[in-house]
Amino acid sequence: MKKLAGAILVAIVFWFVMFSQWTSPHINFWYVMLAAAGTLTALSFLFRKDWKAEFSFNIKDVALGVGSAIVLWGVFYLGNATSGMLFDFAHPQVSDVYAMKDGQSKLFLALALLFWIGPAEEIFWRGYVQRSLSESKLGSMKAYIITTLIYAFVHIWAFNFMLFMAAFICGAFWGFIYMKNRNLLTVLISHAIWDVAVFILFPIS
Repeated sequence: MKKLAGAILVAIVFWFVMFSQWTSPHINFWYVMLAAAGTLTALSFLFRKDWKAEFSFNIKDVALGVGSAIVLWGVFYLGNATSGMLFDFAHPQVSDVYAMKDGQSKLFLALALLFWIGPAEEIFWRGYVQRSLSESKLGSMKAYIITTLIYAFVHIWAFNFMLFMAAFICGAFWGFIYMKNRNLLTVLISHAIWDVAVFILFPIS
């Protein structure tokens, strides 16, 4: 558990650097995100060796990954419309999130999200953190809840309520699928496709 706690601490530090008002103006968000993705993936594979069973390829699970990405995009589309009617700060905060891609190549971002960042986040958060916690005395449900809360918490440094809620919803969504399906490939596909859809192809704001 010490290795797990250490890896989570590394993630917290990376997310602090990327999102906090004290550090984010001085770095390129996407370069740090790429570094974070690589580092956390490396730690995941270093601290656990049993990964083969996590990547089971079959058409059903691939379809679930694609379909769940579409469903989650729909949830965010409706959520954006609803939150805009309820909270004056909603749309400006969502716009702040999208501003992070300003000045970047859409092709670069799409490739990074699809093949590096999205997959890496699932390998770490679901494949390493949630799986390790579920194999402890906590069990699968408590592991799911704790992982979801930590995943949301690391985004708190941005002081952006909409980003925090987005992370919470995504963490709960992918964590639940992983808990029930136990195929990391499914959530990896879902996360990667959703990232590209919501940030590049079909932005909701």
